[in-house]
Amino acid sequence: MDGEGPVNLKKVLVLAGVALVLFLLITRPEESASAVQTALGWLREGAESIITFIRSLFGTATPVA
Repeated sequence: MDGEGPVNLKKVLVLAGVALVLFLLITRPEESASAVQTALGWLREGAESIITFIRSLFGTATPVA
Protein backbone atom coordinates (compact mmCIF):
# COMPACT_ATOMS: atom_id res chain seq x y z
CA MET A 1 0.00 0.00 0.00
CA ASP A 2 1.23 3.48 -0.75
CA GLY A 3 -0.90 5.32 1.81
CA GLU A 4 -3.60 6.55 -0.56
CA GLY A 5 -6.41 4.59 1.12
CA PRO A 6 -6.64 6.64 4.34
CA VAL A 7 -6.19 9.92 2.43
CA ASN A 8 -9.06 9.08 0.10
CA LEU A 9 -11.21 8.05 3.06
CA LYS A 10 -10.37 11.32 4.79
CA LYS A 11 -11.34 13.30 1.69
CA VAL A 12 -14.61 11.41 1.39
CA LEU A 13 -15.46 12.01 5.05
CA VAL A 14 -14.64 15.72 4.79
CA LEU A 15 -16.75 16.10 1.65
CA ALA A 16 -19.61 14.19 3.27
CA GLY A 17 -19.41 16.44 6.33
CA VAL A 18 -19.44 19.59 4.19
CA ALA A 19 -22.37 18.25 2.16
CA LEU A 20 -24.30 17.49 5.35
CA VAL A 21 -23.66 20.97 6.75
CA LEU A 22 -24.76 22.61 3.49
CA PHE A 23 -27.87 20.42 3.36
CA LEU A 24 -28.84 21.37 6.90
CA LEU A 25 -28.15 25.07 6.29
CA ILE A 26 -30.37 25.06 3.21
CA THR A 27 -33.21 22.89 4.50
CA ARG A 28 -33.29 24.00 8.16
CA PRO A 29 -31.81 27.49 8.48
CA GLU A 30 -33.50 28.38 11.79
CA GLU A 31 -32.35 25.19 13.50
CA SER A 32 -28.86 25.63 12.04
CA ALA A 33 -28.65 29.19 13.37
CA SER A 34 -29.77 28.02 16.79
CA ALA A 35 -27.15 25.27 16.80
CA VAL A 36 -24.41 27.75 15.83
CA GLN A 37 -25.51 30.17 18.56
CA THR A 38 -25.46 27.35 21.12
CA ALA A 39 -21.98 26.22 20.03
CA LEU A 40 -20.66 29.80 20.16
CA GLY A 41 -22.14 30.17 23.65
CA TRP A 42 -20.29 27.04 24.78
CA LEU A 43 -17.05 28.36 23.29
CA ARG A 44 -17.51 31.72 25.03
CA GLU A 45 -18.21 30.07 28.39
CA GLY A 46 -15.17 27.85 27.96
CA ALA A 47 -12.94 30.80 27.10
CA GLU A 48 -14.24 32.76 30.10
CA SER A 49 -13.55 29.78 32.37
CA ILE A 50 -10.00 29.47 31.06
CA ILE A 51 -9.42 33.21 31.55
CA THR A 52 -10.75 33.00 35.10
CA PHE A 53 -8.48 30.03 35.81
CA ILE A 54 -5.39 31.78 34.42
CA ARG A 55 -6.17 34.95 36.35
CA SER A 56 -6.59 32.97 39.57
CA LEU A 57 -3.16 31.38 39.00
CA PHE A 58 -1.53 34.79 38.84
CA GLY A 59 -3.55 36.36 41.66
CA THR A 60 -5.66 38.71 39.58
CA ALA A 61 -9.00 36.98 39.94
CA THR A 62 -11.22 39.75 38.65
CA PRO A 63 -14.46 38.70 36.97
CA VAL A 64 -14.70 38.79 33.20
CA ALA A 65 -17.04 41.57 32.07
